[in-house]
Amino acid sequence: MFSSSELLETVNAHIAGLQFTRTPVGLYEPISYVLSLGGKRIRPVLMLMAYNLFRDDVTRILDPATGIEVYHNYTLLHDDLMDRADKRRGKPTVHKVWNDNAAILSGDAMLVLAYQYMAQCPPDKLKEVLDLFSLTALEICEGQQFDMEFEQRKDVTEAEYLEMIRLKTSVLLAASLKIGAILGGASTDDAERLYDFGMNLGVAFQLKDDLLDVYGDTAVFGKNIGGDILCNKKTYLLIKAFEHADAERLSQLNAWIERTDFLPAEKIAAVTDIYNEIGVKELCEAKIVEYSERAENSLKAVAVPAESKLELEKLMRNLMHREV
Repeated sequence: MFSSSELLETVNAHIAGLQFTRTPVGLYEPISYVLSLGGKRIRPVLMLMAYNLFRDDVTRILDPATGIEVYHNYTLLHDDLMDRADKRRGKPTVHKVWNDNAAILSGDAMLVLAYQYMAQCPPDKLKEVLDLFSLTALEICEGQQFDMEFEQRKDVTEAEYLEMIRLKTSVLLAASLKIGAILGGASTDDAERLYDFGMNLGVAFQLKDDLLDVYGDTAVFGKNIGGDILCNKKTYLLIKAFEHADAERLSQLNAWIERTDFLPAEKIAAVTDIYNEIGVKELCEAKIVEYSERAENSLKAVAVPAESKLELEKLMRNLMHREV
């Protein structure tokens, strides 16, 4: 079995070697740029790890693994534009280096390229893989729409939020694992168990992100703490705060959300104090444990030797206990 770090090196080397030779060059330069920014490459690594549970020749599916990473970066390109984000992985975003139109068009080209890479799999697996990939891409759009609609609401429920992050974040992790399993020749049951593993892991992963944005260490986290608070983002923490706040704290919370003139540090400190008084950190941590245990149980049920699953278990622990 390959370690996650070995598979990450393989994926990085493969992506670094991609060459876009078609013209016009201006369409492909932003694509090369965004892929050069790196990242955790969790999705292609998960695909290779799932495949490696059943087969050793992981290089055979580097094109579909590349497809999942190109697709993920396409969504980031458009997300950054929609959010008017200035930075991605410490570098200027595509719409800042070029312009809005370049981000839209090069992003569209990345979606097409993702399908081309994903289609490079055995013909007998092609329809099953593309059907899952297409459904996943559609679900991610649905999740993004829910996220945008939540910006205008104060009554978002926990169930609605969990469904949104399932669609926006989890389904791509789950599909990465299931596609790897399908290509590796896994049984239908095992492919579905790995899908469930990825789904629950993805929810726990996003909840951890919500937690770190408020309670992470700035020096370790790599970005300023409290960004979600400043933009009134509907996170699990804010939703639980609305749910559990008494009248006084609810009034304070609403006042901070409605204020347009404030010192960022003051707002972050005040809202964090409200969170601490209500105990939403502990609520979020408990929900992370719940979904992590669900993921662990799904992985345990996969019918391969326990030692073969150690790397996936290690990766899961690293993601859940990370500080970035």
